[in-house]
Amino acid sequence: MTDDWNTRTAMVHGGTSRSQWGEVSEAIFLTQGFVYDTAEAAQARFVEAGPDEFIYARYGNPTVSMFEKRIALLEGAEDAFATASGMAAVSGALISMLKAGDHVVAARALFGSCLYVLSDILVRYGVEVTFVDGTDLDQWRSAIRPDTTAVFFETIANPTLEVVDIEAVSQLAHEHGALVVVDNVFATPVFSRAISQGADVVVYSATKHIDGQGRALGGIILGTRDFIRGTLEPYMKHTGGSMSPFTAWIMLKGLETIDLRVRAQAATALALTEALQDHPKLTRAIYPGHASHPQFDLVTQMIGKGGTVVALDLGDQPQAFRFLNALKIVLISNNLGDTKSIITHPATTTHQRLPEDQRAALGITPGLVRLSLGIEDTDDLIADILQALDAV
Repeated sequence: MTDDWNTRTAMVHGGTSRSQWGEVSEAIFLTQGFVYDTAEAAQARFVEAGPDEFIYARYGNPTVSMFEKRIALLEGAEDAFATASGMAAVSGALISMLKAGDHVVAARALFGSCLYVLSDILVRYGVEVTFVDGTDLDQWRSAIRPDTTAVFFETIANPTLEVVDIEAVSQLAHEHGALVVVDNVFATPVFSRAISQGADVVVYSATKHIDGQGRALGGIILGTRDFIRGTLEPYMKHTGGSMSPFTAWIMLKGLETIDLRVRAQAATALALTEALQDHPKLTRAIYPGHASHPQFDLVTQMIGKGGTVVALDLGDQPQAFRFLNALKIVLISNNLGDTKSIITHPATTTHQRLPEDQRAALGITPGLVRLSLGIEDTDDLIADILQALDAV
């Protein structure tokens, strides 16, 4: 690995280690344990394992290690720990650093499972959580206290696509010694600069753009080596949330094409938003990378591109359902970041457990749909969306 490789080269070759057979595609080490030459060697490894020494698959694995090294190169992080799912990454990152009596400040616009971890699980064990409007720096400033341990937010909120200023919130948090934990799924690791902008810990659902092809669940936590190996790893290896070697191999294959896929998806998202401006069947067409977005300048400065997801508001649920049911290319499902274009109705799926008043406060209206753009032909996708709108 050389330091001057660009992203696409690093995502094909970065972090690779080969066996004595010299395989081209990374090997899958499907083993739960490892053999030691001597009893003394086993004893030494349990005292301190070297960088390419492994003890048990729950602790680490050669294939998983390759994935961790490669994604760390993409994110610009010192180290990474791969997990069984995106929510294992979110919960592991937070729980490993928190204890009873700690205080967390979080943006209120979050994926439903993230809200559950913060508002139900953490408070059950004595962690105080304060929710704020993530776009309002004054609310962050008022909520972060000298005893605040961590702040948590999605860079681009799911599904309303509000944007949090990483650099500004990180500065406020660091003034009080709080760690900044960022769920960066919608920003994507291709466009992310979260570490350099102040985030201490970045989490992804690798199920999304990293695999990007609907094959496997996975997650990744990135940060400093001290945090990953000192704070996080003991928690993860003893609670069992680690990634399987086969999943890590799938994720390595995903990283080989992630830059190509995500840039194509973002370009389609922008083209679609342009085509839908002032469409009479829509009350809103939301895309962070379009000039019509109220935080467009922040997005341009912070991420550079608007990601791969567009939100459309059809006005009410019956119209939204008619629109979804008229689509011919776009699939109705609740995932995102896939090569296939996928659409969902958050109020009745991903966020349906939230009380109606809470959904309203977050901007999740009955007519809102979340559209994740795939890598199909852009003109075909625009035509599909337009014909479905005609059916409303």
